[in-house]
Amino acid sequence: MQITTWHTGLFVFVKGKQPRRTIAYRTDIDGLPIQEQTGYSFSSTHAGNMHACGHDFHMTIALGVLHTLSKHPVDDNVLFVFQPAEEGPGGAQPMLASKEFQSFHVDMIFALHIAPELPVGTVSSKEGLLFANTSELFIDFIGQGGHAAYPHVTKDMVVAASTFVTQMQQIISRKIDPLDSGVISIGKVTSGTVQNIIAEQARLEGTIRTLSPETMQLIKKELEQMMRGFELTYDCSIKVDYGANYYQVYNTKPYVDQFQQAVQKEGITFQTASQAMTGEDFGYFLKEIPGFMFWLGVDSPYGLHHSQLTPKEDALTVGVNAVLAMIHHV
Repeated sequence: MQITTWHTGLFVFVKGKQPRRTIAYRTDIDGLPIQEQTGYSFSSTHAGNMHACGHDFHMTIALGVLHTLSKHPVDDNVLFVFQPAEEGPGGAQPMLASKEFQSFHVDMIFALHIAPELPVGTVSSKEGLLFANTSELFIDFIGQGGHAAYPHVTKDMVVAASTFVTQMQQIISRKIDPLDSGVISIGKVTSGTVQNIIAEQARLEGTIRTLSPETMQLIKKELEQMMRGFELTYDCSIKVDYGANYYQVYNTKPYVDQFQQAVQKEGITFQTASQAMTGEDFGYFLKEIPGFMFWLGVDSPYGLHHSQLTPKEDALTVGVNAVLAMIHHV
């Protein structure tokens, strides 16, 4: 077994008995800035941080598979990729490009993500597009503040930003093909200091999600044109930052077919997934290397990124068996 560090991530290479190729299995390892409220005796000991997206499950499953293969290696080489920063700013793209990863010459790669809405014992995937292209969105409005009694000598950024929020939805309704899909969501708006001062600055924080890379570029182009118009209308300055951008997760059909056959032989239920506007930086790996991602049912009453996410631990065994089945079958 060979262990290679990469920043806060790891590569663990298990040499095969008669290797013809190298299979990679990726797990993400980061958490989220959320205060855990599960009530578990093993809750996060770091205040304001928890594994609210199931990455602790992902790691445990990877370690279970690694433990098995370290004692019972298969013919092919298997590379375990413990990837940081999936939740942002995105660890997949720089990890993929690293000389450490490139030295392993990976032939195929796959990964899983827990699905709170699916029952334990079920996995789900599909050929082609599984997850959307995503981009963070941060827009800053800079105007001129002043007394609330004299709005005519100010440049009110509350008015500018709030009008922008409503008008930007016309990009989706009037610039995007109705048969295509795109989403612009603003999750956070900050502005002002006190009720009787007109705000000099405002900030919008949100996300863009699309089913194609081309639509993502179109939305960004339209947003920037709208910003230029707002700068003239409200006599202000507007700056945009797209933060982390994730490429679509696009599954390779033959591997999805093989996975379905492999898990069904193990008595695991396979369900065809629907494409979703979820974002996952694993898409960068699939852009360069054939493979796939699948959902693992964990039957939690609370969803991803929730402070009370409580996946059923029985799903750990299902996950290990599903990954091992694919490694043996592929």
